Amino acid sequence: MQAIVFGASGGIGAELVSQLSNRTGIRRLHAVSRTGVTASRKVVAHTADITAETDLAHLAADLKNEDDIRLVIIASGILSDGSALQPEKSYRQQTMQAFERVFRVNTFGPALVARYILPLMSRSGRAVFSALSARVGSIGDNRLGGWHAYRASKAALNMLLRNYAIEQARRNPEFIVAGLHPGTVDTGLSKPFQNNVPDGRLFTPKVSAAHLLSVIDGLTPADSGKCFDWAGTEIPA
Repeated sequence: MQAIVFGASGGIGAELVSQLSNRTGIRRLHAVSRTGVTASRKVVAHTADITAETDLAHLAADLKNEDDIRLVIIASGILSDGSALQPEKSYRQQTMQAFERVFRVNTFGPALVARYILPLMSRSGRAVFSALSARVGSIGDNRLGGWHAYRASKAALNMLLRNYAIEQARRNPEFIVAGLHPGTVDTGLSKPFQNNVPDGRLFTPKVSAAHLLSVIDGLTPADSGKCFDWAGTEIPA
């Protein structure tokens, strides 16, 4: 089978590429990123920005003759930029610029990936389309508030994934669409927010990627449209 990882140059994405490329069941792995990654015998590198529709259209054209694409993981995301973009503690800190930046990467990008890549995936047998979400995107689990743009972008992503699950099930009853919460991972995204992470819950990208792939391996069609954390526990909508 073939697999595609978006955000392949990021901390989690790079580890997903590394670990998937070592799986004997995957004969070709497409690694997609804005900056490019190192290709290998099994890994095919593609340069594309998931927020640029023309990039994804060109990628889809490049992949249109590929067969047996059964796994897609979108590992892109944004929370802050270390300066102007910071998670809001109050509605008073909300800005249109922040909402546009965060939604563009966390919600609109994965939506465009779905538009161009879902038609290329296998229409029979097990196939998985997944995207990194976040526990803070759960409306039912929200006890703290704040982080308005990020929470809302992930909640919107979860709704889109649910929509795609319903649509894909009509075409292929064995198709699975899922959101994945990787936990707190020691990457640039979480670096400013690691102080209050409990002992043993700050994962390296390597450990996080292994957790995520284990969760994906255990998914069934009954799980489609849902969001799961790194341990495989369902996160409420």
